[in-house]
Amino acid sequence: MQVAFITGGAGFIGSNFIRFILNKNKELFIVNIDKLTYAGNLKNLESLKDHKSYRFFKEDICNSSGVQELFEKYKPDYVVNFAAESHVDRSIQDSKAFVETNILGTQVLLQAALQHGIKKFVQVSTDEVYGAGDSTAEFTENSPLMPGNPYAASKAAADMLVLAYCHTYGLPGVITRCTNNFGPHQHKEKLIPLVIDKCLRGEKIPVYGDGLQIRDWMYVEDHCSAVLKVLEKGQTGEIYNISADNKMENITLIKEIMKQVSVLLPNDDERKLHINDSLINYIEDRKGHDRGYYINADKLVEQLEWQPAHRFEEAFKHTIKWFVENCD
Repeated sequence: MQVAFITGGAGFIGSNFIRFILNKNKELFIVNIDKLTYAGNLKNLESLKDHKSYRFFKEDICNSSGVQELFEKYKPDYVVNFAAESHVDRSIQDSKAFVETNILGTQVLLQAALQHGIKKFVQVSTDEVYGAGDSTAEFTENSPLMPGNPYAASKAAADMLVLAYCHTYGLPGVITRCTNNFGPHQHKEKLIPLVIDKCLRGEKIPVYGDGLQIRDWMYVEDHCSAVLKVLEKGQTGEIYNISADNKMENITLIKEIMKQVSVLLPNDDERKLHINDSLINYIEDRKGHDRGYYINADKLVEQLEWQPAHRFEEAFKHTIKWFVENCD
């Protein structure tokens, strides 16, 4: 049985990927390595705690000795690195943890992977490494990197390390760069669950600047299927953009969430009365706020024959319904 290390597997995307890949591949043993920061939640994987092909270890990927010990014990064939500090606002307030986890942690994993001769290293990155774009010119995998905030800069640096290990040492590494994810179980600091939570509590919804920033949204299971496709077929040293082409202004998304939450609440639910435009609170724009992200995923679609399986509208409504039913 082959072994895959999934780092950051207790996080939103990582936990979805673990469930997804175990369902797709019965011949794969998964080792989940996660530091369990505020964004990690083992409840996301509670159904797998007794699974014969799954193990969890609480470990910091920056801890070289701990990582080496796990590599020596389990001898992984693959590494998929989801582990990252990922919230832009937090990176603006204090970038230290982002530099440590996203750059140093990636280097520790790369070195261990190189020493143990793994078959594939997948670095899960972000479209934010390209910086702000406009609708007339989508970023391709060959576009220059111009990160506009500390989070994006740390991910760009990690990408460069992966490519350096590929070119210098022959490490079989590949990089994925995905647009914004959404789905059940996402942390409340992210936009969609944040807005839902504010609606249900009748609290003000903060909107940066004029709210006209463009973001591209992808249902998390489609991201998982793309990463699996790259793990299976991606070529060493290559980069693959991941997008389902669901671009929307932030304020449009927020108002649609408000509408859907209101529809889902019973007519006699008092919370329904508070969900209107008066909840929207325009605040000072975030420092270094990129106006829009536009990436082209043709390479993934054409070369690896990947397609998203979910329609945005259906996945969006399903996600909102889940949060409304599971709010605390």
